[in-house]
Amino acid sequence: MSMQIASDLPAPARRSFYEEIAANKRRSVFLIIVIAALLILLGYTFGEAYGLGYGGVAFAVILGIVSGLASYYGGARMVLAASRAGEVNRDEQPQLVNVIEELCIAGGLPTPKIYLIDDTAPNAFATGRDPQHAAVAITTGLLQKLNRAQLQGVMAHELSHVRNYDILFATMVGILVGSIALLADIALRSMRWGIGGRRRSGKNGGGNAIFAIIAIVLAILAPIFAKMLQLSISRKREYLADASGVQLTRDPEGLAGALEIIGRDAEVLEVANRATQHLYIVNPIKPFEDRVKSLFSTHPPIEERIRRLRAMA
Repeated sequence: MSMQIASDLPAPARRSFYEEIAANKRRSVFLIIVIAALLILLGYTFGEAYGLGYGGVAFAVILGIVSGLASYYGGARMVLAASRAGEVNRDEQPQLVNVIEELCIAGGLPTPKIYLIDDTAPNAFATGRDPQHAAVAITTGLLQKLNRAQLQGVMAHELSHVRNYDILFATMVGILVGSIALLADIALRSMRWGIGGRRRSGKNGGGNAIFAIIAIVLAILAPIFAKMLQLSISRKREYLADASGVQLTRDPEGLAGALEIIGRDAEVLEVANRATQHLYIVNPIKPFEDRVKSLFSTHPPIEERIRRLRAMA
């Protein structure tokens, strides 16, 4: 791995990946603020419609946090088990361990647990709530089909997810989106007992009825909008991890070449599913990826990622 420091790099390259990192951080923070605002608006509207006032906001937040805590603390174990990943050590995979340890030294990270997935489709992912509880998982196909520089690029990308606290960030977004979906579902189910069953009586009744109508519209549209924002955030974090990975390796071509090979590979990763697809460096459910537009994808287009990486060279 090149140990060239930032001050030795040409000025345009230095500007390129630092600006890319800053821009993607700004976009991600803006999108999570929008989702949080949508949750508050939804909670407030339901609170007014059902006579709860600001209690609707509190109920929405508590509901989402409680449901999110279980996945936050136990999510990594569940993902690794679902992916049939087995832990490996230096004796079993010396080159892989060496690459990861070099990158961790460069990034000031503790070495994560390393797992191998016995599948010929090339792919990888990182999981864990923070750098002290992180793990990276790599398929055997990735090790077989990439050279060392390309493997280093992929591992730098995955370790950047850990370094940028992307798993924690994704959990926060998931809590907010889950809160919106749960609150919307509860509100729609409550319509069986009448719109605004706990409405205030008297002169405020008309206003509460309006809030109830707005609540119905939001209950239908808000989960869809929130999910689209969540997918957009996921794509922004992939761009961020690409740029942060280049910051670790100083070699945009390594990751760009790896993405080309992974993108061209026709094999389907058997252990991947809709719940885990967003974790991988490239969406492993290729038929799904081919059918939908980028607006509904968990990952940005590979061609655009490669273009941005090579623009940093």
